Amino acid sequence: MQALDYHELTAIGLALALGLLIGVQRGWASRDGKPGSRFAGIRTYALFGLLGGIAGALQLRAAGFATVLLAAGAVLVVLGYWRSTKGRASISGTASLTGLIALAAGFLAGSGEYALASAMAGSTVLVLSQRSRWHHWLSHVEEAEMVAIARFALIALVILPLLPNDPIGPYGAWKPRQLWLVVVLVSGFSFAGYAAVRLLGPARGVLATAAAGSMVSSTAVTASLAGKLRDGSGNTMLLNAGVALASATMFLRVTLLTAALATFALPGFATLAMPGMVVSFAACWLILRRRGDGGPAYEDGMKLRNPFDLGPALLLMLLTMALTVAARWVLQRYGDSGLATVLAISGSVDVDSAIITMGNLPAGTLTARVAALVLALPVTLNTLFKTATLISIAGWRKSWPGASAMLASLVALGGGVLTVY
Repeated sequence: MQALDYHELTAIGLALALGLLIGVQRGWASRDGKPGSRFAGIRTYALFGLLGGIAGALQLRAAGFATVLLAAGAVLVVLGYWRSTKGRASISGTASLTGLIALAAGFLAGSGEYALASAMAGSTVLVLSQRSRWHHWLSHVEEAEMVAIARFALIALVILPLLPNDPIGPYGAWKPRQLWLVVVLVSGFSFAGYAAVRLLGPARGVLATAAAGSMVSSTAVTASLAGKLRDGSGNTMLLNAGVALASATMFLRVTLLTAALATFALPGFATLAMPGMVVSFAACWLILRRRGDGGPAYEDGMKLRNPFDLGPALLLMLLTMALTVAARWVLQRYGDSGLATVLAISGSVDVDSAIITMGNLPAGTLTARVAALVLALPVTLNTLFKTATLISIAGWRKSWPGASAMLASLVALGGGVLTVY
């Protein structure tokens, strides 16, 4: 049998360290327990990790012995669980499951899977350390919120992966998985906004969700906020401020994306986009000031409603389907000469797609000056599309501050175009 080399010793050392890390957390959690009441302590978990590491290091040269070591470790965990729960009214499998995880993490480390083993051990410690917070959170979750979580899991984790991603429909314009992803995004941002409001309070929750969500899709965030405006589930000015902030974040995001994917168009495009971003931020600030004079974030007696509402999400998906077909029709009818039109129409729902298309064009297809102007078109249409979505879902009476903010950003964008070109 060959001697262990340097890498194997390192792997076993990592296995021991990961078991020790888990053991430190478990020892701290049970520090006030009576002597003899613990399933395992810091030393035992460290040894579980070491045992798994030795088995992982030996699996290629002595597979049978490695299997015996793992089986013996698992049997010890089961026996320890049986002994610690014998005669007790309350039973918890956390300590035993943690022992098995320490054993598995050690085995992965010993096998050379350092990153996976470290991620497993780190995630385990993180989950275990959040015990009090999880229990506190669960004690405040209502039945309707639990149903909303289950429904969102259904559309995001069950339906989405099962849908095909092959083109269907007119001109092969529709990909079911991508279309359903729009529903998942809108519902997800609505759900995240609901959770943020519960955790951070109305003002910070709505604004944090709008800013973070718009780094992915400002259209989905706008549709989500429009649904809350329609239902009257929050302060009108606060939600409209979120719409304006989402618009400002969109300008920032597309500028950064242009810098990464279509660098040659960045100087001209940034000159056009920055005025719109500044106006959107200013509008958000003005709307928030008006909210400050308008009373509480949520009207008296008004409860924060359940977040799961598919109406805005399905409406946005239908509009996306229509615009995608329109873009394909223009491309087929006018060919490359309609490139700007195709980019503008396809980007009206998702500006990122227009920038990605621009970045994939052969070098020299467009000059930097023309490329910046072409990219301004999808930004313009996207803002108009979001404005129309906001008004169609929430109505003008409730959405005029946010709609006005987006239209004002377009005026600033247009002013930049006239100044530069």
